Amino acid sequence: MNFRAKTTYPKSIIFRLLMTFAALLAMPFYGQGQELNCEVTVNTSQLQNVSKEVFETLQEAIREYFNETHFTNDQYAVNERIDCRFFLTVAEYDGETVKGDIQIQSSRPVYNSTYTTTILNFKDNKVEFTYHQGELLNFTVNTMESQLTAILNFYAYFIIALDRDTFAPNGGDEAYERLKMIVQMAQSSGESGWKAFEDKRNRSALLSAFIDPANAGNRQMLYDYHRLGLDEMFLSPDKGRAKITSSLENLQKVYSVDPMNVSLPLFKDAKLDELVNIYTKASQTERDKVYELLQPIYPTEMKRLRMIKSGTNKEQ
Repeated sequence: MNFRAKTTYPKSIIFRLLMTFAALLAMPFYGQGQELNCEVTVNTSQLQNVSKEVFETLQEAIREYFNETHFTNDQYAVNERIDCRFFLTVAEYDGETVKGDIQIQSSRPVYNSTYTTTILNFKDNKVEFTYHQGELLNFTVNTMESQLTAILNFYAYFIIALDRDTFAPNGGDEAYERLKMIVQMAQSSGESGWKAFEDKRNRSALLSAFIDPANAGNRQMLYDYHRLGLDEMFLSPDKGRAKITSSLENLQKVYSVDPMNVSLPLFKDAKLDELVNIYTKASQTERDKVYELLQPIYPTEMKRLRMIKSGTNKEQ
């Protein structure tokens, strides 16, 4: 179910007719309902004496894979596709094996505004796969074609899962089921970056942070913060902000169970700057509450937390 389409605000009848007519005219460009609109960059600045042509080919192959693969059964209009960015930094290459890291980001629009909010901003530091120039990247659901496609599939479905959770309670269930399959298959391959309990920030830990019952608050927060909070702020800033405030209590619950949970820095990297701006017009009581909620979780982020407490987006 395409929650982005379902939760779009009503339009006038005339506007609906115009949009329908425009969609019919644009059918050749409508695509096959692909979910992602992904900007891909492969950075090779750390390499020396290596032909960059192979990485230009790789960059285009990854771009096509993300943007031309239909990962779910839902139909997405062009303007509904999820904006995201995949930034691969190659640290080592021996002619076959690529080692490096990936910065992955995604965002979604906020209703009744021109503002887009960051949903995901994560750096995967343990990336390793083999690639030969011209190699085809084939998408399959039930098998693991390669380490590279497993990584691409993981982040594609993770982006979709988080995005859907922001539009409907547990909206990402289907995508999380796919993620479980991907991780299980990848773990059996013995490759790094997938093993359970090997690393608190690897892909297995990232998935566990959102599917383990003890971390259920993370998914609830995604919905409360975005759909009930940010999306309501245009109509009622105080009401929307109050919902965001209450949603942050879920962070505290996750922290109390596992202070090293990867979802905590994940939230910080995506949302802390945004929170500074959200609370510039809040009451002192509300700002104090947010400060008290976040300070134990992010003791090294006192600069931005003090901005929230003081209600200014400038350093005091």
